[in-house]
Amino acid sequence: MSARSTFVHFATKAAMLVGALFVVSVLLAAIPGHRVPAIQSQGSQQSGTQSQESQGMDHSGMPGMDMDDAKANEAHAVHDMMRGHHDAHNLHMRMTAMRPASPQDTARANEVVTRLRGGLEKYKDYRVALNEGYKIFLPNLPQPEYHFTNYVNGFFEAFSFDASRPTSLLYKKTSDGYELVGAMYTMPKRATEEQLNARIPLSIAMWHLHPNLCMPPKGQQFRSTDWAKFGLKGSIATQDACDAAGGRFQPVIFGWMVHHHQD
Repeated sequence: MSARSTFVHFATKAAMLVGALFVVSVLLAAIPGHRVPAIQSQGSQQSGTQSQESQGMDHSGMPGMDMDDAKANEAHAVHDMMRGHHDAHNLHMRMTAMRPASPQDTARANEVVTRLRGGLEKYKDYRVALNEGYKIFLPNLPQPEYHFTNYVNGFFEAFSFDASRPTSLLYKKTSDGYELVGAMYTMPKRATEEQLNARIPLSIAMWHLHPNLCMPPKGQQFRSTDWAKFGLKGSIATQDACDAAGGRFQPVIFGWMVHHHQD
């Protein structure tokens, strides 16, 4: 086997192993109540028009789910966050602090946006994204935005940064397909703020991470769970409280994420 073939084989295998870590990260950005300040070009930064959006969706008819733990986590996150409520949200979201702005940061952010837009041009046709290995996350669940994720890109994002190679592409569904509206970068949850700042200046955008998650007891059905206590919007946010409720505590879940939405 040639050196090139060996490398491709290794990268593919590694991406499959790491892909699961990014699957759950991806679903969060498809949630309307989850949008956070994204990467801005110099013009949009000067206008100061950063916003957070929330749209309620009724998924009360969602069938009960008897599935493995990973699928239950994914389904809960989408269902829970789509309800559009924001109580206890601060318990399960950590955002990087905005740093003082500088001309150097603005120039660097504009360069990222320019390279990203150049890389996205061909993906205006969503079929190109599918042909190049992007997978639609939860395509049958109604969402304001659908994430097309490339898990190989997500794997390499952990080690290197190419602004034209985002982990996920963001699309809105249309009558005849999908319309490209943005992209998402990721980094592992172990990344430091200095590493995040080296990718996207923290004076321009806020990366976000989800800590203190208490999932319900293993095997408990989705619909019978008290999501006011458990999950991404639940009131439980400590190990002791989670243990007392019979849940499973995760100090940090998912990875760091930052979004860019096109103007």
